[in-house]
Amino acid sequence: MDKERQSINFNSVIFRAYDIRGVFGEELTCEVVCEIAKAIGTIAHKKNQQEIVVGRDGRISSPELNQVLIEGLLSTGIDIIDIGIVPTPATYFASHHLNTNNCVMITGSHNAAEYNGLKTVIAGNSLFADGIEEIKNYIISKEYTEGQGKLRHTDISSDYIQRISDDINVSTRFLPKIVIDCGNGSAGEIAPRLFEELGCNFITMFSEIDGSFPNHHPDPSQPDNLEDLARRVKKENADIGFAFDGDGDRLGIVDAGGDIIWPDKQLMLLARDVLSRNKGSNIIYDVKCTRYLKSIIESNHGKAMMWKTGHSFIKQKMNEVNAPLAGEMSGHIFFKERWYGFDDALYTAARFIEIFSKSKKKPTELFKELPYGISTPELRMFLKEDEHINFMKEFSKNISNLNANIIDIDGLRIEHDDGWGLVRPSNTSPYIIYRFEADTESALKHIQFEFRNIINLIKPNVEIPF
Repeated sequence: MDKERQSINFNSVIFRAYDIRGVFGEELTCEVVCEIAKAIGTIAHKKNQQEIVVGRDGRISSPELNQVLIEGLLSTGIDIIDIGIVPTPATYFASHHLNTNNCVMITGSHNAAEYNGLKTVIAGNSLFADGIEEIKNYIISKEYTEGQGKLRHTDISSDYIQRISDDINVSTRFLPKIVIDCGNGSAGEIAPRLFEELGCNFITMFSEIDGSFPNHHPDPSQPDNLEDLARRVKKENADIGFAFDGDGDRLGIVDAGGDIIWPDKQLMLLARDVLSRNKGSNIIYDVKCTRYLKSIIESNHGKAMMWKTGHSFIKQKMNEVNAPLAGEMSGHIFFKERWYGFDDALYTAARFIEIFSKSKKKPTELFKELPYGISTPELRMFLKEDEHINFMKEFSKNISNLNANIIDIDGLRIEHDDGWGLVRPSNTSPYIIYRFEADTESALKHIQFEFRNIINLIKPNVEIPF
């Protein structure tokens, strides 16, 4: 190899637990992305892969990053299929539909407009953890494969819509009135076409793809970002509202009253449906989910499995235990039953339409039947990412005297008889994440009081979000 290749400066903070992400022009530059592309191409060659699908979201920086990504991949001899602006799940779908088994999606996902990043699948497996580390090591060593790949462009949106439509069995018994909030993200063009193909009665909000996200932040896991949708659902007397994040792999739901249906409650309804056809199967959920989910899964003859947060971790575990369904509190829902095992907010919304259409009850009634405690959304405490490890170590030291069950598969979930609290470092942003659930308001306050005392011991001046 050419030993005179110049080294490149990069900020290692962009290499996250399950993807690559940073602020465009600062942490994530075109120069760095070109090197990342060469590393991905080299890894693909090592696994005897020849062709990679490339998609991008609608962020302002995505066209520029798309160009350097393609250039870098081509320089390793990899052939590229560029599918343009699409939701992330459409890129995953394309890797199956076009028989490449490989894809790279340029997306900042649910993060603010200045962010961007890459989600990568090689030989059918997401690159995360050790795979991300391998990319970083290639950038340092510069031992890249060299060659000249070919580039072609194709539009897979119609095939993607048709594949979902062919799978979904919508009954004419009841078609709910739906409001769709596309959040100015990359689902804005495809989502309305899909709902029309399904024969839905729907109203669309913020479908114009705009990488500045002028209406609200593209993250439906945060209540503030669902306020526009909730108001519109009530104004239109709609039955349900769906919200998509910036790249269409996270789903937010509000009911007819404008109340948020959190993803763990969504998963209850989906699990009940899936288990009616797959008794005895594993259903996976992350550490942030309600404890009532376990009882729903088990009462419907399933096996409940709590696991780590993160789309790559969940997908890996699904493959290990052959689970037909998985989900996490952030809004990622994964179907292997009738689908491909990746997180897809559009497909998930379609599965809900199927369930709603066959029920004698309205969506709000169906959700109200399900058990749920008094809970908080994800609460974020700002903390520099280089402080996360020490903070969690100190937190762990201070819980030994609590009369509670400690689950440590991802952060620390502290379970009491009447509720639980979770503390874990975010893998995608500079925050410590908290969530709480309890049977009563007083129990919730007591658990939060315990947490505040510990936080104040470790970081007395930090702003606590509860």
